[in-house]
Amino acid sequence: MKISFECADKINGLLTMTVEAADYQEAVEKSLKNYRKKAQVPGFRPGMVPMGMIKKQYGTAVKVDEVNKVLGQKLYEYIQENNIKMLGEPLPNQEKQVPQDFEKDADLTFVFDIAVAPEFKAELTGKDKIDYYTITIDDKMIDDQVQMYASQAGEFVKADVFSGNDTITGDMRELDENGNTKEGGIVTEGAMVMPAYIKAEDQKKLFDGAKPGDIITFNPKKAYPDNDAEVAALLKTEKDNVKDLNADFSYQITEIRHFQPAEVDQKLFDRVFGEGTVKDEKEFRQKISETIAPQLQQNSDYKFLLDVRKYMEEKVGKLEFPEALLKRVMLQNNQDKGADYVEKNFEGSIKELGWHMIKEQLVAANNIKVEDADLKAVAKEAIRAQFAQYGMSNVPDDVLENYAAEQLKKRENVDNFVDRAVDVKLTETLKKVVKLNEKTVTLEEFNKLMSEK
Repeated sequence: MKISFECADKINGLLTMTVEAADYQEAVEKSLKNYRKKAQVPGFRPGMVPMGMIKKQYGTAVKVDEVNKVLGQKLYEYIQENNIKMLGEPLPNQEKQVPQDFEKDADLTFVFDIAVAPEFKAELTGKDKIDYYTITIDDKMIDDQVQMYASQAGEFVKADVFSGNDTITGDMRELDENGNTKEGGIVTEGAMVMPAYIKAEDQKKLFDGAKPGDIITFNPKKAYPDNDAEVAALLKTEKDNVKDLNADFSYQITEIRHFQPAEVDQKLFDRVFGEGTVKDEKEFRQKISETIAPQLQQNSDYKFLLDVRKYMEEKVGKLEFPEALLKRVMLQNNQDKGADYVEKNFEGSIKELGWHMIKEQLVAANNIKVEDADLKAVAKEAIRAQFAQYGMSNVPDDVLENYAAEQLKKRENVDNFVDRAVDVKLTETLKKVVKLNEKTVTLEEFNKLMSEK
């Protein structure tokens, strides 16, 4: 097989491959013999069908298949052996590639466009200075966390008078123009209303000071303007049934429920951190501080890696890509979405590709490798964060281990965990490589910085 490669501008490669009969003939003959063994043709015993008949029926298709196999194998071998940094997949050249005649035994020539990665060097040393933001833990942050835990452990209790975010349950009846119950109108029992979420202020005020047994007249369509889905949910009916509904309804309140946060006491301490772990509110707040610290460090590390990216993109400078060819590659991979999708998303994709290539060099330069233990660690951390969202901060390690093991069985999860593990290890490494310009900020200041990125 003859292979040549040209790349005059260093990013648009042209690879030409000439496949000779000797490259595929043996594989074709072997494949045809297998067809002959299995062929079921009337008038012939199994395995005794004339080879000429087999070749006539299957020869061309088998040849195409075997040529494609050897083509793919040799192409990728050549790319690896010659260290060509290819982006995406090879595509047939639109000008030089001519149709092939597989019926003949002549040489077959294939011409491919190869998108080649631009050459650049990305490195960081102690001479590079990058900001690192440490978030302070203040009383307000701990107060908010205490309130969150108390809310998560809270419960609804019956109330005598409506206030604030209370939930009201009652029976609704559609009224006619005279304010009487409409015959054949909509009747809904157990309709639940949260006045705090009513959009129209005049309708919301109707519930001020309401008590069980009171009958309130209000208009659902006015209460939730331009939201037929909300009205339909309230009346327990289909959306189409309320499209032209403008009537008032009587609403007889049967129950008012008030949400009561849990007391900040030993019961809450045990629920959050495990029985007997903390004994009073001071210890509870200290434990919360210890729990928050790693979460805040993750935020700081995430911001640091974002700043590394920005710093490296400026240091490396604008990278030249074979844009026309990469757009063809992108379109090939998104045929169902079309050219408009490619044009709309191409700039963002190129930006991500550039950072991916920079990060690859940083990972290689710092000899970063992801082991099974790293994957398990990030999987456990992700699961721990999920539990924490529900106020469960004392999940046993064996439970996290089991959940992590299940998550790592799913291929679609593994790639995400690998990316996360690479980011974690790269961040920890680079924090020791570069000179950190350390700054202390409040959470509010940090969030403002993140919103400006």
